[in-house]
Amino acid sequence: MNSFHLKIVSPDGMFFDGEVMRVSLRTIVGDIAILAGHIPYVTAIGTGECRVFVDNTENSRRAACIGGFINVTKDLVLIAATTFEWAEEIDFDRANNAKTRAESEIASGSTDGHSLELAKIKLARANVRLKVIENNKQ
Repeated sequence: MNSFHLKIVSPDGMFFDGEVMRVSLRTIVGDIAILAGHIPYVTAIGTGECRVFVDNTENSRRAACIGGFINVTKDLVLIAATTFEWAEEIDFDRANNAKTRAESEIASGSTDGHSLELAKIKLARANVRLKVIENNKQ
């Protein structure tokens, strides 16, 4: 299997810049996997897990990847994420507390429409972070 050049950036900086065999992540229309030779492609990133495979094994680095876009060209795959966190850098207690707060806000029913949508987004982010941590243990 051939490799390709991958760059992962966010407002927090550069997270990855190197050769990989495959990358998979959630877009706004579903999960995708990019291999060497993929056709040019641009789409918005959803809320989910990103996996970076640097060799031909099933071993990968996992991250929470939320928002932004992926751009695939002949020479480069660029992931420009709004939020990107490697699994080993995610604080479990912080993510779990964020989940609890969001669930409480949703359950209270005292929020307006905008606040309710924001609480749902926070819950989805916390759930992704917790899922990435769990998947990284396997």
